[in-house]
Amino acid sequence: MNTFTSDSPTQASGRFSRRAYLAWNLLLGIIFMLIAVVVALLTPGAQNSLTEGAMSTPLMIIFFIMYAIAIYYSVIFLIRRLHDRDHSGWLALLILVPVLNILFALYVLFAPGNSGSNTFGQPRPTKGWETVLAVLYIVVFVIGILAAIMVPSYQDYVIRSQQATIQE
Repeated sequence: MNTFTSDSPTQASGRFSRRAYLAWNLLLGIIFMLIAVVVALLTPGAQNSLTEGAMSTPLMIIFFIMYAIAIYYSVIFLIRRLHDRDHSGWLALLILVPVLNILFALYVLFAPGNSGSNTFGQPRPTKGWETVLAVLYIVVFVIGILAAIMVPSYQDYVIRSQQATIQE
C-alpha cells in the first residue's frame, strides 16, 4: 500500500485529486510550451522553417521527442487520477476510443475520488500551489471558451458595421 510520504507525482503509483490532476497537467503544458519556444528560437533556421510551413528534420525530431514525453506524463497523471477513484490504470486506454474519450475525460475531471484509503493507498494531500494552479486552469479554460465565442461574434459585428457605414 502506498503512503503519501514517499509519493512522487511523476510515477504511476499513487493518487491524484481532481485539483492535483488539473494542476500537474497545467504545469506540464506550461513547461513544454516554454521548452518549445526556447527550442524554436535556438534552433538554426527554425524561424524560417516555421514561417515557410515546413520544419527541418532535426526540429521535427526534437518536437516528436517532446510530444512523446508530454504524452507519457499525461498518461501517468491520468493513471494517478484513476487510482484516486480506485480504478485500474489500464482504464486509461479508454482515452484512445473516439467519442468515449470525451465522456471519459469528463468523468475523470468531475468524479470525486475516494475520501479514505483504497487499493492504491491513502489520499494524497493537495498542496496549496496545486490548488492555485487548478483554479488558474479552470479560469483560463472558461476565458478561452468565452473568447472562442465572443471574438468571431465581434469580428462579424465589425464587418457588418463597416458595411453599413459604406452603404450610407
